[in-house]
Amino acid sequence: MWMTRAFPSILCFSFLALVFPSSADLVVPLSSQLNGTWKYSGCYVDVGRTIDAAATTSNNMTLETCIDFCNDKGFAYAGAEYHDECYCGNKLATGTVEAADPTECSTSCAGNSTEACGGPNRLTLFFNPYSTGPQPNIGIPDWTHIGCYSEGTTGRGLTYGAAVPTGEMNAANCTAACRAAGFILAGTKYGRECYCGNTISNGAAPIDDSCNMTCNGNTSEVCGGSNRLNVYEFNMKYTLITSSSNSLAIISSTISLTASISSSLLATTAFSITARAADPTDTASSATSTPTAPSQPLTIGNYNWYGCQTEATNTRALSSYTYANDSMTLESCQAFCSGQGTILFGVEYARECYCGNKFETGSVQAPASDCNMLCAGDQFEYCGAGNRLSVYIKNGSELAVPTSTTTSSDPGTPTATSFPEGWTDQGCWQDGPNGRIMPTYQAPDDPQLTPQKCAQTCFSNGYNISGTEYYTQCFCSNAIYNGGQPLNDTSLCSTPCGGDSSVMCGGAGYLSIYSNGVPQTYQQPAPKTNVANWTYQGCYEDNVNNSRTLFWQLSYPGTMTPEQCLSKCASFGYAAGGLEYGDECYCGDPMDVDASGSTQKPESDCNVVCAGDPASICGGGARLSMYFWNKTDEPLYVFHYPQGNDAGTYSNLVGGVVTPLMTMQSITGKVTFLEKWGTGAANSTGAYELDLTQLGDFDAAWRTMHVKTDIFCSAGVILPDKAGRQLTVGGWSLDSTYGIRLYAPDGSAGVKGTNDWEENVQVLKLQRGRWYPSAMVMTNGSILVVGGEIGSNDKPEPSLEILPQVGPYLYMDWLERTDPNNLYPFLAVLPGGGIFVAYWNEARILDEVTFDTIKTLPNMPGAVNDDLGGRTYPLEGAAVLLPQFAPYTDPLGVLLCGGSTNGHSALDNCVSMYPEADNPTWTLERMPSKRVMSCMAPLPDGTYLIANGAHEGVAGFGLADDPNYNAVLYDPFKPIGQRISVMANTSVARLYHSEAITLLDGRVLITGSDPEDGKHPQEIRVEVFTPPYLYSNKPRPSFTITNKDWGYGDTVSFSLGAAPAGTIQVSLLGAVSSTHGNSMGARTLFPEVACSGTSCTVTAPPRVHIAPPGWYQMFVVQDGIPAVGTYVRIGGDPGELGNWPQGADFNPPGMGAYAG
Repeated sequence: MWMTRAFPSILCFSFLALVFPSSADLVVPLSSQLNGTWKYSGCYVDVGRTIDAAATTSNNMTLETCIDFCNDKGFAYAGAEYHDECYCGNKLATGTVEAADPTECSTSCAGNSTEACGGPNRLTLFFNPYSTGPQPNIGIPDWTHIGCYSEGTTGRGLTYGAAVPTGEMNAANCTAACRAAGFILAGTKYGRECYCGNTISNGAAPIDDSCNMTCNGNTSEVCGGSNRLNVYEFNMKYTLITSSSNSLAIISSTISLTASISSSLLATTAFSITARAADPTDTASSATSTPTAPSQPLTIGNYNWYGCQTEATNTRALSSYTYANDSMTLESCQAFCSGQGTILFGVEYARECYCGNKFETGSVQAPASDCNMLCAGDQFEYCGAGNRLSVYIKNGSELAVPTSTTTSSDPGTPTATSFPEGWTDQGCWQDGPNGRIMPTYQAPDDPQLTPQKCAQTCFSNGYNISGTEYYTQCFCSNAIYNGGQPLNDTSLCSTPCGGDSSVMCGGAGYLSIYSNGVPQTYQQPAPKTNVANWTYQGCYEDNVNNSRTLFWQLSYPGTMTPEQCLSKCASFGYAAGGLEYGDECYCGDPMDVDASGSTQKPESDCNVVCAGDPASICGGGARLSMYFWNKTDEPLYVFHYPQGNDAGTYSNLVGGVVTPLMTMQSITGKVTFLEKWGTGAANSTGAYELDLTQLGDFDAAWRTMHVKTDIFCSAGVILPDKAGRQLTVGGWSLDSTYGIRLYAPDGSAGVKGTNDWEENVQVLKLQRGRWYPSAMVMTNGSILVVGGEIGSNDKPEPSLEILPQVGPYLYMDWLERTDPNNLYPFLAVLPGGGIFVAYWNEARILDEVTFDTIKTLPNMPGAVNDDLGGRTYPLEGAAVLLPQFAPYTDPLGVLLCGGSTNGHSALDNCVSMYPEADNPTWTLERMPSKRVMSCMAPLPDGTYLIANGAHEGVAGFGLADDPNYNAVLYDPFKPIGQRISVMANTSVARLYHSEAITLLDGRVLITGSDPEDGKHPQEIRVEVFTPPYLYSNKPRPSFTITNKDWGYGDTVSFSLGAAPAGTIQVSLLGAVSSTHGNSMGARTLFPEVACSGTSCTVTAPPRVHIAPPGWYQMFVVQDGIPAVGTYVRIGGDPGELGNWPQGADFNPPGMGAYAG
């Protein structure tokens, strides 16, 4: 799992403390040194990830090592970059170009300082023209790839769905899962699905092509396709035969058949039959006239009627090739067998086609009247019957037919002499008018079969019903299906048992049934038209243009019922549910059906029985039994769609200079932009400041600042000291990971400041290097720093520490256990005194002194099909605290929206909880679209804007796609499930490294995007989202306030600019440092307010656990419309951060009141 996440997301590269030779001295190997197949292509610009199918890093990296790594995985391209990185792929990303100068690949290999291993964003690239691209995996010990198969026509070809995470799907993992479940066949499908079985069922058949989808967990190999399976078998335990064309076909439907093959010695005398063309005068010959009654045509194409034939002993009469489906005709079987080059074809049981060049031993001629079942696909032709084949021979062919003289009898297997206890005769039952009535299990044919023997076989396999049919066949189940009924005429069960001729073993199409008690029977299955709150819509097409009609897929092998599937869909807010192939469940929305292009199909196309409900139909092959939620008075969700300015607007704010990965508005009103090194122009300094009052003058608006180490992957907070300093901690490599950087905002509107970022890792640094940590101001004014990794995609740093340093760092086992999906955890002070932390899909409350766990909270819901879907980087969602209102007696709520799964399926829900409630639980609410890398900005009116991100993928370079251009508004004052409004769209893709923060003027600043995916640019455009409250025709309030430094419980005066024209509120929004969707410091408070005319007072929050010490944006809100805000400080500087740190390069502001 580590490399699955890490390799395309090489976010923070490690420097090597080595002395390298000059680029002029570096070499690349000759083709003759690379096995003669790999050739040097040149020095290439790495556009995001030029090749991204696999990657590795090594402190001993050489070009040969990289090429061997890619070669072993079957890739055509190998590229080495920046000393120790290796990338593989089968194609180059769009926009790939060769570097202007080959010496740009100037960094030597970590394992061979004489070789050139690329450079910064440069690849030393090699190509193998002999590579064939993704192929089936032929290197799995004990497993053999036996071909590409079409899916079954009436159910799965392999009927057991194995639980392999979609992001880890490859042949090795699928075969391991199937073997662990006791199966000898494994099939990979659709790039992400795994199925198992002991036989290939339901008409699945070999096919030449279409297994062309790469595996989600290994893009160097194929994992089937749409309705296609790459099938693997274990230790040659599945019987196959190879034709002259080297294709494979099944010759046995069981794996234990050989155990019962007779040891008799057969003496054979051969004679020849020559097929002739049918005489045109033959009355039953094929004709062009429309038939009026069923017949057995004398010719089918260039094949002539041979006769009605029995099956062979212990094997199929025609054993070379087979397939089956519910549209079987004599013509389709002839075409199939002719294509396989056989001289014989035969159709059995209306829907089964068999091919061969001879009859196997035991197959004999039967009366033509025995072949009396109508073809499944043509009701005017006969297609054999139970244990009977309508056989045709190719014109002009000679057939050697063996006649046998038995020299010793076939003893078969030992004959059971009694029935299991409690088993009794249930009579004669007709098999097959609506399909097999005992389809669960068929034992190998047994020439010594007796009813007792069959019953004991069934009993030993856990079944309570046995059925014998046509001399040698034994069937087992726990119920009678497809409307089976006992017959009054027992003479129809008239074929003597192979092992006891005095007893009848059913007949041709009839079963002699024994069971433990009266068998439970089920009528012919049909769709359930109404399932609690759901209405059946019909049989719908799936996989239109190789895309699922409903996106979310679940599997319930052996247990699925319509109720099970639909209740699961409803629990995640999906109003459409589809059932397919008997055990697959799909969830989505009614609009998805139309959007996919799916259309309603004949009901007969949905013909597979539900795995857990024999009386119900659960879809078919690429067919969905579709249901829609029908409870209109209790909808699963209600989305609102405001129009015009009521939906807010996006607009361009100013021309940008940088692609920021962190933004924060300082107490001066200016905005800090911080970027990672190497993102923007070569002369970028990594830090800039924007004066929002100078937007009409580009040069006056922007101020260049400087950082010494790279803030990429760092955390940030605004300190409670009187200067409102900005702090960032951690970073991407070496000294950066230990970095502590401080900036005291200065200057004023229209006047550029002179202060800059301060740092000196020799004087001040973290105890532990951290990449992707989080930070939070604690109630005592100290800074809590939590988690991260020790460097770029490296080992976890499962600890926390305090700034200024007090005591050692503390180890947290839950951080180590959940790495790497716990990065940038969400932190918050709780009113009850604990610290809330959310990471991956887990949450807990820590003691604020000892940091021991006080309460482990329930795991968050993820995706409907993946409980491990998460909310923190790289499965990145966003989190905020829900509003608190004076007198602050209600529990504090937490809201998390968006995220993803390890299979890169972005989440389309929000979850909320009140952690300090007596029995806290998560409440799930649907979002109108999937969103990963979401950003959430608290607004002054208590609502939340959700913006940015993608519809699929995870956070990281090149790991997400399909930008989500739509903003949504979450209103916590509306009922659950009805809180989301669909707002305006932007035209700018905001993907990885995009941010959203609320400005003092009430707008939301939208910045950044650095996907490095070869599709979307590094984004420097700066936008704002204007919420609808700023378009209201009601008056916008204004206010002035002198006291901006509040103590807890203080009553503070302020003045309105005009007499109140509506309800007056004050909101306080915690000062935010935003990065990677984590708005560190976000908090929303509505304190007590009283007004008399234009004179008002606001009562500061009463204690530190309601409002931790720090800076807050204060807004006066009138009828939901905010005034332009200002910053106030609450609680002072209890940690005396104003005196920290001391030492060279640092100028702390000191203690005292804020004088601004």
